[in-house]
Amino acid sequence: MPISLDGQLVVAISSRALFDFEEENEVFEASDDRAYMQLQLARVDRPAKPGVAFSLVNKLLAFNATDAPRVEVVILSRNDPVSGMRVFRSAKHYGLPIQRGVFTRGQSPWRYLRPLSANLFLSTNEADVRSALEAGVPAARVYPHSARASSAHPNEVRIAFDGDAVLFSDEAEQLFQRDGLDAFQAHERDQAETPLAAGPFKPLLEALQRLQREPANDMRIRTALVTARSAPAHERAIRTLMGWHIEVDEAMFLGGLPKGEFLREFEPDFFFDDQTGHIENAAPHVPAGHVAAGVRNR
Repeated sequence: MPISLDGQLVVAISSRALFDFEEENEVFEASDDRAYMQLQLARVDRPAKPGVAFSLVNKLLAFNATDAPRVEVVILSRNDPVSGMRVFRSAKHYGLPIQRGVFTRGQSPWRYLRPLSANLFLSTNEADVRSALEAGVPAARVYPHSARASSAHPNEVRIAFDGDAVLFSDEAEQLFQRDGLDAFQAHERDQAETPLAAGPFKPLLEALQRLQREPANDMRIRTALVTARSAPAHERAIRTLMGWHIEVDEAMFLGGLPKGEFLREFEPDFFFDDQTGHIENAAPHVPAGHVAAGVRNR
C-alpha cells in the first residue's frame, strides 16, 4: 500500500515558526544566505530554542497513537538543505516525531502545500502566507516575537480564533467598513438566522473538531471564538457554527475591547486574527499569527 496522509490533520510549518532562529535571521538580513548557512552548520549540534508555534505543534503531535497517527507535521521552509539538518536535529532533541521536510533555499515553498493537502500553514513570511490563502489553505504569518504559550495546560491544545475573515467570510466586515457600526448591527440582527459563508479557517476548525470528538493519549482540544462582535451581532455567529455542527468551548463577544488581556486569561497555544492591530495587542501575551484575508488586507 502506498503511504498516504489521508485522514490526518496536516500542519506545514516553517523552521522559523517552529524554532527561535531570530539571531540567525539577523545574520541573514545583514549579509547573505551563505553566512547564514555557515552559522547554522556551525550550530548543527546545538538545539534551537522553541519558537512561537512550538507548543501548538508539540501538543498536536501528542494526539498520535503508535498504531493510528492522526496528526502529521511537515517542515516547509525557505531554509537551505544544510540548515535543514539543524531543524531536524532540534526536533529530535525535543522528542518531536517530525520526519518530513521541504527546504527551498529562498524560494517560496507554498506550492508544496497542495500535494500535502495541508490543513494549516504557519510561516513568518507574509508573501508565502498570502499565496497559501489564495490557494485555499488556512495560513497565518507568525509573529516571531510573540509571547510563548503557557505551560499550564499540558494535556490540552488551546486555540483561539477571530470570527469575521477568519472562521467566517468577511461579508459582514465589508458592510461595517462601508456603512458603519449601526448599519452592521442592524444587518446582523436581521440576518441572525442566515448562516455566514465560510472563512479561510473553517477547514482547520473542522479538522480540530474531529480530534476534539475523539481524544487520544489523554489529549484534548479547547477552542475559543474571540471577536469584536457584540450583541445583537453575536447570534448570527453562534447560529453559523451551529449550522456547521461545530462547537466552540468559549466565545468572547468583546464589542471592540482590546483582545490581548482576554487571550492572556484563556492561555491559547495559538491565536489567529485578520487584523494586525489585534495581533500586535495579543502578541505580548500569547503566540499569535496574522491571517491576511478579507477586506482589511487587500
